[in-house]
Amino acid sequence: MLDLKWIRENPEVFDAAMARRGLPPQSEGLLTLDADKRKIQTDMQEVQARRNAAAKEIGKAKASGGDADALIREVADLKGAAQDLEARERELQAELDTALSVLPNIMRDDVPDGASEDDNVELRRVGDIRVFDFKPKEHYELGEALGMMDFETAAKLSGSRFVVTSGQIARLERALAAFMVDVHTLEKGYLEVSPPVMVRGDSLFGTGQLPKFEEDLYKTSEDQYMIPTAEVPLTNLVRESILSEEELPRRFTAHTLCFRSEAGSAGKDTAGMLRQHQFAKVEMVSITTPEQSDAEHERMTACAEDILKRLGLPYRVVVLCSGDTGFGARKTYDIEVWLPGQDSYREISSCSNCGDFQARRMKARFRPEGEKGTQFVHTLNGSGLAVGRTLIAVMENYQQADGSILIPEALVPYMGGVTEIRAK
Repeated sequence: MLDLKWIRENPEVFDAAMARRGLPPQSEGLLTLDADKRKIQTDMQEVQARRNAAAKEIGKAKASGGDADALIREVADLKGAAQDLEARERELQAELDTALSVLPNIMRDDVPDGASEDDNVELRRVGDIRVFDFKPKEHYELGEALGMMDFETAAKLSGSRFVVTSGQIARLERALAAFMVDVHTLEKGYLEVSPPVMVRGDSLFGTGQLPKFEEDLYKTSEDQYMIPTAEVPLTNLVRESILSEEELPRRFTAHTLCFRSEAGSAGKDTAGMLRQHQFAKVEMVSITTPEQSDAEHERMTACAEDILKRLGLPYRVVVLCSGDTGFGARKTYDIEVWLPGQDSYREISSCSNCGDFQARRMKARFRPEGEKGTQFVHTLNGSGLAVGRTLIAVMENYQQADGSILIPEALVPYMGGVTEIRAK
């Protein structure tokens, strides 16, 4: 949620920020609603002041034996007027809240301008791309040939965009998640959390998925939603709370299933398990002070990168342009892993600094040391990593000519000493 007071004081800057998002000017409509609401509040104060004065006059009239009937009727009329004004104020506040709730975050000035992902700016490439002496296969070709990846049976069970993994590939997926969580908790200072994967709508509003992106979510018959990412429950751990400055930063990580309808991806990445309705992800969330958030953003991105470095997977880091930056983010780094089967880089992690955008929606604050007042915290989130996509990357980068798959050294202990996957 954006700061209405700031918009009121900086309408032109605000409209320019929305223009970077491809939106028309927004300030006039918002400020008209705001002015109408403020006028109603002034009217309410005047009515209440007159009610109070009239009530005193009634007391004086009765004490002196005078006629107070006209004053009594006036107080009754004023009460009705006050109720009407209060109802109108609630209507205007609801309109204002709705208008603000669908507006995206204001991006940092250093976010590059651009219309789409084609305008994202590459920052660095890490790792050597392997040169194969055979044509590398895609993950689903490898998995099906090994007899450990079954899309046909998954389709019978659940429909399209699902997979059944088994045997050593299923174990490899589990090993990847355990490895990631261990690195983040034992070395990077994140607290492991096992959150619910069903949440209420107010949790999704807090992190910005509702109301704008409801079509991307799965909703239960009891008005709960399946989480699209563990960012939702992890960030909401501090909702409606006031933290002390010495508690910050707070860092959480979780390995969970995630669920997305992929409403806008018809016909995109239909082969294999690159884009599915159900997938596993290890998520990182940080809660910081405004002064810490930029440094925390770099730190979080480095934590995600370290997983890829330890797995020996080549990747690149890009900063998203204005046209590709997500709704709630003020700046985002995408980490894209090299997939030899596709001969391209594909996103495996997205690390975003949301500033105080989510905190305002969640009412999450902190009290600076030595001060009585409070400020909104800054929130950050990032994949550390998407487990299924990391599985794909390991399979494709470590494939051998005979269809077997070598296990990265860092994962061998998690695989019970197994160093390669072969068909039975």
